[in-house]
Amino acid sequence: MKPNTQQVTAIVGGRQIVFETGKLAAQAGGAVTIRLGDSLVFGTATMSSKPKEGQDFFPLSVDYEERMYAGGRIPGSFFRREGRPSTEAILIGRLTDRPIRPLFNKDMRNEVQVILYSFSADLENPLDILAINAASAALTISDIPWGGPIGAVRIGRVNGELIVNPSFQQMDLSDLDLRIAGTSDAILMVECGANEIPEEVMVEALSFGHASLQPLVEAQKELAAIAGKPKAEVPLFTLDKTLKDRVLERAGAEIENQLDAHQGKHELNSAIDALEEQVVAEMAGEDETLIEPYKEAFHEAYKQIVRNRILYRNLRPDGRKTEEIRPIWGEVGISPRAHGSGLFTRGETQVLTLATLGTPREAQELDSLTPAETKRYIHHYNFPPFSTGEVKSIRGQSRREIGHGALAERALVPVIPPEDVFPYTLRLVSEVLSSNGSTSMASVCGSTLALMDTGVPIKAPVAGIAMGLIMEGERYAILSDIQGAEDHLGDMDFKVAGTAKGITALQMDIKIKGITPKIMSEALQQARLGREFILGKILEIIPEPNRELKPHVPRITTIKVPVDKIGAIIGPGGKMIRALQEETETKIDIEDDGTVYIAAVDRESEQKARDRILSLIETPLIGRIYTGKVVRITDFGAFVEILPNIDGMVHISQLDSERVKSVEDVVQVGDEITVMVTNIDDSGKIRLSRQAVLEGWTAEEAMEQDRQGRNSGGSRPSGGRPSNRSGKPGRFGKSNDNRRNPRDR
Repeated sequence: MKPNTQQVTAIVGGRQIVFETGKLAAQAGGAVTIRLGDSLVFGTATMSSKPKEGQDFFPLSVDYEERMYAGGRIPGSFFRREGRPSTEAILIGRLTDRPIRPLFNKDMRNEVQVILYSFSADLENPLDILAINAASAALTISDIPWGGPIGAVRIGRVNGELIVNPSFQQMDLSDLDLRIAGTSDAILMVECGANEIPEEVMVEALSFGHASLQPLVEAQKELAAIAGKPKAEVPLFTLDKTLKDRVLERAGAEIENQLDAHQGKHELNSAIDALEEQVVAEMAGEDETLIEPYKEAFHEAYKQIVRNRILYRNLRPDGRKTEEIRPIWGEVGISPRAHGSGLFTRGETQVLTLATLGTPREAQELDSLTPAETKRYIHHYNFPPFSTGEVKSIRGQSRREIGHGALAERALVPVIPPEDVFPYTLRLVSEVLSSNGSTSMASVCGSTLALMDTGVPIKAPVAGIAMGLIMEGERYAILSDIQGAEDHLGDMDFKVAGTAKGITALQMDIKIKGITPKIMSEALQQARLGREFILGKILEIIPEPNRELKPHVPRITTIKVPVDKIGAIIGPGGKMIRALQEETETKIDIEDDGTVYIAAVDRESEQKARDRILSLIETPLIGRIYTGKVVRITDFGAFVEILPNIDGMVHISQLDSERVKSVEDVVQVGDEITVMVTNIDDSGKIRLSRQAVLEGWTAEEAMEQDRQGRNSGGSRPSGGRPSNRSGKPGRFGKSNDNRRNPRDR
């Protein structure tokens, strides 16, 4: 039976985006494809038929599966199939989850699962924005109760002009990478990287983005009208409001007293937990079925009191005013052997970032459906259980840790010096040592300290701050530098990082059904004041990057060699470059354009490697004097290696100032002698003279003497003519030049 396929189209930025349903995955709750150019993403949304028992929160999962066939590629893993999700896939999954989650009723307990596949990647149109729209469309046409649809777009800025859904190629020229999702009325999610964009430009971009996503919202509404399913009736597990009122009457004053004490995180939590236990036991009595409802009622009562104190009394849990920043202190140089380290402490949040510098060879290789192949600046973020005073199993990085690391990385990329100025791969690791809110932004600050301690000539220091929002109806309060309780009990987590000049990264997570551009504009301006304050504290710790790298940091110098000489440095199968690195105790990388990077821990090793490389690529010149090793002896002369893999012949008549009866009377194999090049014929054979050196002849005199002597040949340089090379080396020192040395024949 032929499927009943339905299509709708949205025009965004002058380009056509097509939603289609009815052809694929008929048993899913909702299934759509979305296409832009030749990029195609498939999305499904399915809900369980019954609530999940024992669940006290809404169970939503969102997964994006990156399929390499979409780009016509076979996975690079050993098994040649997709394994655990890549960092890029995890980030797209998180990016999709964040704007759709607030539009579900939090009292639902039926499991909802959103699964997205990449079906086609044209390496022109990014897939992340398509994934968000595909998830929204699948939910919109499904039987799942949901408050969408939403639309999502990417905004770039090229030559000062804002553009919608730029291609990868356009993004290379853009100083802004803004991803925004929202409904027809409000903004739900923002994820942004920028090259020091001013706040007023960011506000303009947000407004432009919200207007640009409207056709996508309308297209999904049209699709739901022609292909949508009726929404299912699901039970809602709501709290009996009278229970919260009873808790407020019984414990409200005691909660206020604990908050008035302005205690630390653990002291306040311990006091509130003890009060909760007492109140629940007292009010539930012998009825065990009332224990969980009263626990939830206590939590709701505590939340209401905290929020009301902020909204109506301008009092935060730790006693700060809404714009006040917690006390800040920090240090650099904590680790004596790491290449750089920065400790940043803000209130009860503490992050230690450690930096490592490596060679270009150590850049991260990327295996994803984007044009990017490598990444030279890498940031990792770790959140151990002791940072919150808890005991948990240590496993791999969570999605949250990966997301926070990516945010901090994005914040610092704009200030990292380009490779031609600072030819290093940089890896920063932020270890969260203590957490009470805003650890991702503390890792930005710790990373700035670590980079400056390392001696990286960053463009400018970067600071980050997390903003919060408490909103009831038309009344709202914007909070600077939120702590854990304010994040948990508030309505927004709005992270802003940047320099004194402008914004480098922006991320917004929201728990309500969107906020207006006006509120976001106010939050950005308040965040700027906080960021400037934090930058001042960073500069008190270390006013500028150290002028010199630490003594144990490898120094990388560069030299340029002719492209046709790369093979001589690499050698057959990489033999020469491996031996060179072992001999000089350095790391050597060679780019296809002839740029050679030498990494050494001391000047002597670097100079030794440089001299050896220059000798490998040197071309013999008539009249030049070399000290070489005798590699072979014949009756008519000695063959001397004057340069690596290049030798010439000293005729017996040119071995000494006096007549020589036998070559062995003057030299033996392995001896080092000094000779002058007297001739190089058209076939590349080199004639040498030791007599010219002993007599002090000029090149012209030596050439004349050579012509008067026997006109016997020399030898062809080992491996052929010096400039002849077959096969092109790869970036990491591999060569296809497998010719044998003529001496081995």
